[in-house]
Amino acid sequence: MFQLFYTILLSTLLATSSPFLILSAILRKKHRKSIPARFFFWRNLRVDLENKIWFHGASLGEVNALKPFIKEISKKHKILLTTTTDTGFNSGKNSFETRFLPFEPLLYFWRGNPKTLVVVEAELWFLLFAIFKKRGAKTVLLSGRISENSFPKYYKFRSLYKRVLSKIDFIYAQTEADKNRFQKLGAKNVDVLGNIKLLKSESSRNLEIPKDRRILVGASTHSRDEELILSSYNKRDRLFIVPRHRERFENVWKMIQVFAEKENLSCSRFSENSDFESDIILIDEVGFLVDIYKKSDIVVLGGAFRDGIGGHNPVEPASFQNIIISGKFAFNQKRLFKDISNIYISEKGNLGEFLNSDSLKIAKIEQKIEFKKILNLVRI
Repeated sequence: MFQLFYTILLSTLLATSSPFLILSAILRKKHRKSIPARFFFWRNLRVDLENKIWFHGASLGEVNALKPFIKEISKKHKILLTTTTDTGFNSGKNSFETRFLPFEPLLYFWRGNPKTLVVVEAELWFLLFAIFKKRGAKTVLLSGRISENSFPKYYKFRSLYKRVLSKIDFIYAQTEADKNRFQKLGAKNVDVLGNIKLLKSESSRNLEIPKDRRILVGASTHSRDEELILSSYNKRDRLFIVPRHRERFENVWKMIQVFAEKENLSCSRFSENSDFESDIILIDEVGFLVDIYKKSDIVVLGGAFRDGIGGHNPVEPASFQNIIISGKFAFNQKRLFKDISNIYISEKGNLGEFLNSDSLKIAKIEQKIEFKKILNLVRI
């Protein structure tokens, strides 16, 4: 009865909000593929879930964290990967069957009975678990988390979340604190396995980047990050700039050209020239950042030099023994920062001091994650 009521309520809310969602898809480039797909307007209705192991990660970070598990499990099982963002979709589509997760009430239209549904972190969607548990799937929440700041909001709607958690067979939390919060919401089957994002990243390509100079990477940069890095970096370094969003590539390229001409430096963009000989190189293709980390020496993580974005994942550069510098607004990465030593926090005005220093230490991942143990728990 509750599921019927919830479905009707959610369908009504989706119908009333659909004009705004469609407008967002028209106006915002990053939503032009995901929102139509989640409404089944774009290549997403005919999905057969039968006998598959289904992984769901909300965005790029979660999808990348899932890849080692999916790669191993796909050797013996049919796989489906779902996500809700363009970046997550683009990361998975070339390696696995990847789809955008439909809006909740539309999940009924996906056919078939998956073997297992594995959802990462905090995607506590009632219908996602309820529909497919009823169809016989084993349901798993992997690397589950509820932050201290968000817990009061969850607790306010604890009657709903108790129902959600009752549809999950196994909850593997990141920390004891997360486990306690899940239990306060009514979960009974919670264990602690750690944060899968702390698994060391792997690089699939060996880029021929010359090592005649120190390699500096401005990684996952947002608006204003590039100006800060360009104005602070030591010209002895070879600088790679990797914007977070592809729609910014052209504007960033123009900025680099102006700066390079002013400073009498050479510059190139990866899509046109891949010899990596220039002083400043724009990486204007998606999916190469981890491969660049494999060759780099020092990384400035974007998205944390002004409030509102929350920073980016430090595990990938730490996996390849890089020096890591971040801004102070990395509030979305607090958990990961606690488990990685030697991350340097820069204010806007002193980034140059860090980049000119020869005494910075390499970042180190301190917490060990048992890959094989987690793999055995999620496989059939």
